[in-house]
Amino acid sequence: MNAGNGDIEASVTERPALEDRGAPARRRWWTLLAVSAAQLLVVLDGTIVNIALPSAQSALGMSDANRQWAVTAYALAFGGLLLIGGRVSGALGHRRTFVVGLVGFAVSSAVGGAAVGPEMFFGARALQGVFAAALAPAALSLLTTTFTEPRERGRAFGVFAAVGAAGSALGLVAGGLLTEYAGWRWCLFINVPVAVCAVLGAALVPADRPVRGEGRLDVAGALLSTAGFAAVVYAFGEAEPLGWGAPKVLGLLAGGVLLLAVFAVVEVRAPRPLLPMRVLLHRARAGALVSITLMFVAMFGFYLFISYYTQTVLGYSPVQAGLTLIINALATLVGSTFIAGRLHGRVAPATLILPGLLAAAAGMLALTRLTAQSTHVLPLYLAPALVLTGLGLGCVMPPTAALATADMDRHDLGAASAAYNASQQLGAALGTALLNTVAASATASYLASARAASPTAASVHGYTTALTVGFGILLAAACVAAPLTMTRRGSRR
Repeated sequence: MNAGNGDIEASVTERPALEDRGAPARRRWWTLLAVSAAQLLVVLDGTIVNIALPSAQSALGMSDANRQWAVTAYALAFGGLLLIGGRVSGALGHRRTFVVGLVGFAVSSAVGGAAVGPEMFFGARALQGVFAAALAPAALSLLTTTFTEPRERGRAFGVFAAVGAAGSALGLVAGGLLTEYAGWRWCLFINVPVAVCAVLGAALVPADRPVRGEGRLDVAGALLSTAGFAAVVYAFGEAEPLGWGAPKVLGLLAGGVLLLAVFAVVEVRAPRPLLPMRVLLHRARAGALVSITLMFVAMFGFYLFISYYTQTVLGYSPVQAGLTLIINALATLVGSTFIAGRLHGRVAPATLILPGLLAAAAGMLALTRLTAQSTHVLPLYLAPALVLTGLGLGCVMPPTAALATADMDRHDLGAASAAYNASQQLGAALGTALLNTVAASATASYLASARAASPTAASVHGYTTALTVGFGILLAAACVAAPLTMTRRGSRR
């Protein structure tokens, strides 16, 4: 199955995966629009509710102990069911799964927006995660099989990556604006018209055939992967309030890792595995998955601290804090479409991935110089950091998405797409929990050791310490990714 690494990005172009390989260009670009709208929905809902949560908590009577489930329910269902979603996408057909996912996501969003109590709200968020777990692999699979010409494929992956990378930042902006001017319920209602537009666009998406001969679902693999992934993600979430040494966190982590280890053993022996090990064991694909996981670890911590710093130290409103991240979103758009998109197929993937990781690391490093007394913060620190991290993320996402799904036959494409999305989810969950814990510990230590230290100075010290860790993670990612993603030029002329 595995071709040489030098041909990994070209291999998809050599397979007549769809009935309509010669589909008109207009229909292919409709696919990109529909898939990008779906990607926006999935990513946006990971952050848009965060801003609205205080208002939702007050309106629905959530307790402080239970409010986390507004975020956790979505993350657990989405992350835990991704591998099953990839298998379902292949078995039903990627376009059919795509449409079902969109409709289900819209309905569950409407239910959440109309919630009259916490249980209804949490249940709707979990349902959103269920349908997102089917939608995300189907969307990436459709993009991979529709765009096969190298230059068009580069542009398509660039746009798709820009939407995905900027979606988290835009979620904070949209959440602030909608909560302040329309009400928190619109943070969920807004998904309905977007999903309807994507469903209408899906009517023009080229049809694909379901993968036949898949046999029965790998039930053991499905249960183990869902439970293991959910336990790990839940542990990351609990580490934020409880600390990494809490028995509950350690127990969840140990149990999750054990379940995933058993899952790997089961998959090696299963006749029809949920996640074929060949998907993970390809050198360049493994490099792509490691790169995007570590990138998301660092970037989700970065977003968290930008939000905290601008609001608690600079005194920005939630809307102003969100709008500051527009700089990052625009830089991501430039990196993914005008740099990575145009160079796709012309240079080796590592030529984009490594500079992208290093650019993001430089952005993190710029913010480690902040102090409570820093002046001219926006032009001297924030703007350069937002631009560099945005350019870096924009350069990393398109080639890693392409590598993760290239060299795949139709049977494995859904699994590869799911693995890529799962890597992002793990990175996001770990980054938020890990770096927030580092910041909290550094803040407490600073207050304990420095006499007459102000709370602001301690908070800034905590943020810069966590960002220093993020800088180190990105450097480590570059070192790990370099030997794994070094390939010959990714396309044949």
